[in-house]
Amino acid sequence: MGRSRKHGLGRAFGARVIATAGSEAKLKFARKQGAEHAVNYGGADWAEEVKRLTGERGVDVVFDPVGGDVFELSAKCMAPEGRLLVVGFASGRIPTVAANRVLLKNLSVMGVFWGACTQAHPEYIRKTQRELERILGEEMIEPVVSKRYPLSEAPRAMRDLADRKILGKAVLEIW
Repeated sequence: MGRSRKHGLGRAFGARVIATAGSEAKLKFARKQGAEHAVNYGGADWAEEVKRLTGERGVDVVFDPVGGDVFELSAKCMAPEGRLLVVGFASGRIPTVAANRVLLKNLSVMGVFWGACTQAHPEYIRKTQRELERILGEEMIEPVVSKRYPLSEAPRAMRDLADRKILGKAVLEIW
């Protein structure tokens, strides 16, 4: 029997989720998807707020599709032996991380590039798909499609993604 409340992937797998975003609309969206807390990374002290929410321990995993300043400050609020997942650079700036922080906290900084992963481990696609289908079937998650575009509007869809106007998923419809 499925859970009565659908969440994003982190919560579906039992994680305590602290989301960060740059607007109130995105923070509200993150809460609706199951984030326990949502912190605006536009504030000067957001990394300190994240540390406060974890009892000063810091977070175990950061999933960072933004890069830039957000990445660099995320490294400051990591728990010892935490993992900082580099997913993308939506901010437009490829960040750096201070090696002393990596050393002193025993951090792992990992690239998460789906294309390379699927080429190196093709069996992983099937395994991941089966697991996603399972948790979807058990109603543990409900993907949010916020925008649909006809294929003829693919350039507009890409601009909206680049301009960070999409909450959830954007879908290109081919029929």
